[in-house]
Amino acid sequence: MAGRMEGKVVFITGAARGQGRSHALRLAEEGADIIAIDICESVPGVVYDGATSEDLAETVRQVEALDRRIVAREADVRDEDALASAVADGVAELGRLDGAVANAGIDIIKHWQDFTKDDWDNTIGTNLTGVWNTVRAVAPAIIDGGNGGSIVLISSANGIKPGPFNAPYNAAKFGVTALSKSFAMELGKHRIRVNSIHPGAVETHMGTGAAGNIGELDKENPGLLQMLNGWFNNDDGSLNFMQPREISNAVLYLLSDESPFTTGLAMNVDGGMASY
Repeated sequence: MAGRMEGKVVFITGAARGQGRSHALRLAEEGADIIAIDICESVPGVVYDGATSEDLAETVRQVEALDRRIVAREADVRDEDALASAVADGVAELGRLDGAVANAGIDIIKHWQDFTKDDWDNTIGTNLTGVWNTVRAVAPAIIDGGNGGSIVLISSANGIKPGPFNAPYNAAKFGVTALSKSFAMELGKHRIRVNSIHPGAVETHMGTGAAGNIGELDKENPGLLQMLNGWFNNDDGSLNFMQPREISNAVLYLLSDESPFTTGLAMNVDGGMASY
């Protein structure tokens, strides 16, 4: 069924690559126009390279190849003014705002005692404060449209069940889960739905890059990685990375008119990772 997002405009953070680009393309396939932002630089302490301006330009190219409109800006989700400016630019050009996906995130994996203050501040700032800033930037524009809308917050399986060697990330993602339910209550009077999605292991720069040294960390705490096992893992017990489109399909459902009474939901898309 095509056209499930026809006529709608969606704001997406972290849209230069990975899950964010996947969400933009999946929604564009169904008729949405996109406002896309990304920091387009590496964050200190993160072991994998950040997205680039060229990555964001490629997202623009691919959305436009689907014959959809897109407004792209380089902005840091930790900067509330930059987000508000990006929203204003997008609405001015595209005419409205119907939804948002607070997707931008980073992950730093270490033993608890090895995290620095900057590691904590960057993780909480991007993964939690950035989500708070995103909702505060988009909600007024959606309210002003008078048509209701939908906001999706990308949390994590670790926003339901903590993973080892990931304390700041766990704290941020649990916070996102709480924000989703809080915003769902307060924005309901405007017919704005707010839900969170909780991905497991996704094959992105973050998903594969952050976990690169987790096996070495586990040697000092044997068995902790077993808590990350899901029902659909590889035969040897290793993580079976899903493709970003799996998450994008869930995003599409929650943003579309197919979920008019779905709000305050924490939706696992994780192969069972957080279910036991």
